[in-house]
Amino acid sequence: MSTGNSDGAILVDGVKVPVRVRRSARARAYRLSLDRTRGELRLSLPLRADLKRALGWAQGHEGWVRTQLASRLPVLVLDDGAIFPLEGRDVQIRWVAEMSRTIRIEGGSLMLGGAAESVPQRVLRWLKARARAVLEAETIAMAQDHGLIVTSVGIGDPRSRWASCSSGGGIRYSWRLILCPAAVRRATVAHELAHLLHMDHSPAFHAAHQRILGEDPRPARAWLRAHGTALHRFTA
Repeated sequence: MSTGNSDGAILVDGVKVPVRVRRSARARAYRLSLDRTRGELRLSLPLRADLKRALGWAQGHEGWVRTQLASRLPVLVLDDGAIFPLEGRDVQIRWVAEMSRTIRIEGGSLMLGGAAESVPQRVLRWLKARARAVLEAETIAMAQDHGLIVTSVGIGDPRSRWASCSSGGGIRYSWRLILCPAAVRRATVAHELAHLLHMDHSPAFHAAHQRILGEDPRPARAWLRAHGTALHRFTA
C-alpha cells in the first residue's frame, strides 16, 4: 500500500527538476520513472528509506532523466483544429460557430458548435461517454457469449494500466481505449474477462484470453506497447 506523496528535486544541467516522491510498503528498492503526459518525475522508495539518500541516488541518474525529458511527447489539447485518433482512425476537431453544440462525426471530422472556449471540455466528455458506451456493450456481449458474469463496467483515466478487474466481477477501463483500433480495444476487453476465470497471468489465463478473444492477442499487446504512451498526451 502507498502511504502518500511528498516533493523533492534534482538538478539536470543545473536546472532544478521537481520530483514527486512516493513511499510504498511494497517497494523494495528505489525506482525512478517519468509521467510523460505531465512531465512529472517520480521516485518510489521503501517506507523507511532515507529521502536525502534516495534523492542522491536519483541525481546519479541525471543522464537518464535528461534523455527521458527530451523525448517526452508534447501535450495536445482537444481543441479546434486538433487531430487525434478515434478507434484508430485520425479525425480532426472542427468548430463552426453556427453549428449545434451536439457533437457529430462527418467523414474525418468531429464537428461541433457552441461556445468556443468550452470545446476541449465538451470533446473530452463526449469521448468518455462514447468509451463507456462502447466498452460496456462489448464487455457484456463478450461475457454473455462465454457464460461469464460482469457486475459493473466503468471508466477512468489510470496512468499505469489500461483496465482492471475485481474479484467481484467489476471491470474498469481507461477511457483512452476508445482512441485505439477496435481490435486492440476488444483484446483488452477479453483480457479483463479472462481475469474472471483466472486472477493471475498464468498459462491458463493466457489460454482463456485467446479463447475469449477468438484470436492471438499478442499483436494487440504489441500495439499498446508501441503506441500506448502517446495516447496519454491528449487532454482538455
